[in-house]
Amino acid sequence: MKKSFYFALLTFGSIASALAQGGGLVAVDEDYYNSLRGITTAVPIIGISPDARAGGMGDVGVASEADINSIYWNPAKLAFLEDGTRALSISYTPWLNKLVNDINLAYISGAVKIGSNQAAGLAMRYFSLGEINFRSENNDDLGNAYPYEMTLNGAYALKLSPRMSLAVGLRYIYSNLTAGNQGAGTDTKPGQTLATDIGYYYTSREYNMEGGMRQSFAAGLNISNVGGKISYSNNAEADFIPTNLRLGGAYNLRFDQYNRMSFMVDINKLLVPTPPLREDGDEDGDGTPNEVIAGRDDQVNSFQGIFQSFNDAPGGFREEMEEIIINTGVEFWYDDRFAFRGGYQYEDTEKGGRKYFTIGLGLRYNVFGMDFAYLIPSSALVRSPLENTLRFTLLFDFEKVAE
Repeated sequence: MKKSFYFALLTFGSIASALAQGGGLVAVDEDYYNSLRGITTAVPIIGISPDARAGGMGDVGVASEADINSIYWNPAKLAFLEDGTRALSISYTPWLNKLVNDINLAYISGAVKIGSNQAAGLAMRYFSLGEINFRSENNDDLGNAYPYEMTLNGAYALKLSPRMSLAVGLRYIYSNLTAGNQGAGTDTKPGQTLATDIGYYYTSREYNMEGGMRQSFAAGLNISNVGGKISYSNNAEADFIPTNLRLGGAYNLRFDQYNRMSFMVDINKLLVPTPPLREDGDEDGDGTPNEVIAGRDDQVNSFQGIFQSFNDAPGGFREEMEEIIINTGVEFWYDDRFAFRGGYQYEDTEKGGRKYFTIGLGLRYNVFGMDFAYLIPSSALVRSPLENTLRFTLLFDFEKVAE
């Protein structure tokens, strides 16, 4: 017991020391902290909530109750689907619907429970950018095309005990943004790569409380999109994909046989290097232009970038904390048929400033289900492409048809 305690203390101390040191070579001033310092990646659409249930709860899902769309939020939850589950969901999200009507995100997800301890899931995401007119540098018409991005992924989940499960997933990413047109005189191509997911889920038993109520707890961890960089030409530099760490918990209350409620929180951090501060030209006169003067060089491979992302911000520990996104959500069910949801996301202003409230509604009847979500922006500085947009998900349970 003592050895375990000292080992944990030493490990925590090492991590805290690394974060505190940051990686900056020089101190940064307060103006740096007040500037926009977002982290950009290729195919950012992968990070958008695909289903309306989680979308109505502030985009939480790593420790929420298992459902058909768990393959995105935490594939380990699939193992806790009801025995015999064979289900399918279809989700649709309009994009910038105030400006255009042909940009949208479609998502199909399916899950099958195998015995009582195993489950598998498949999903496809399709993001259409609508019709785009391409033009050359000289404004010559290159014709119209329909760029799109797509992912295909599968996952397998296994219960390690009645309360705990693990899962692995594989994702194929295809991003066709240029439809073969040249950019700045360079031939382009669709970007493609493979990525993996790793998920962990734990749920406690229900504990009795005074007044006949019962409570339980859940926790989840999901590391998603661990894979190679993506490039859109043979000559261009490859970009990181949005590798993400999602950690969260849920507190569940059952008031009686008809009413239950859950409170959830997720913490997200991109496992992608923070862009460093570089000198403007060759300021120090050593013959090497654009040297890193604060932070760490982000020209690394994707796996090195994952570990580097915890202590490479030019602003040190303070900036590392700013890169954490917090999502909170609440869900109320009546008779397992009607659900009311709400949530909130907070992101530091200098790291993107995506702050918004969400509300949602869920309906279940026999083999069918429907979920709706609505996003209400809370930041006047950053406008969301999903604001004031109604998103929906249709669910169909094949197992209940056979009953």
